[in-house]
Amino acid sequence: MSEIGIALISVGIAFDLFGCIGLVRLPDVYNRLQAATKCVTLGTCMILIGVPFYVGLNAIGIKAILCAIFILLTSPTGAHALARGSHRSGVPLWEGSVGDRYKEDKEGGVVEEGA
Repeated sequence: MSEIGIALISVGIAFDLFGCIGLVRLPDVYNRLQAATKCVTLGTCMILIGVPFYVGLNAIGIKAILCAIFILLTSPTGAHALARGSHRSGVPLWEGSVGDRYKEDKEGGVVEEGA
C-alpha cells in the first residue's frame, strides 16, 4: 500500500509544481486563478489522499482525508469569489483573452447589476 501512497504523493507534487509554474508564468489574475484552482487543488488533494495509503488509516490518515474533502469544497468557491471580486473592481483581462463571459452575462441580463 505504501507504493500507492508514494505514487499519489509524487503525482500530487507534480501537479502542485505545474500550478506554481502557472502562477508565475500566466499573464493575468484570471488565468492565475485557473492554475491555482485546478492544478494546486488537484495536487494537494492527491497528496492528502496518498497519506492514508502511506501511513495507514489512523488518525493522521483520517485527518488528511478530511482536509482533502475540505479543500475540494472550498477552493472552487474561494476562486470564484476572487474572480468575481476582481472583475467587479475592474481588474482588466489579458489582451489575448478570447472573451469575457461575465460581462456577456451581465449585458444579457443573466446577472443582475447589484449582485
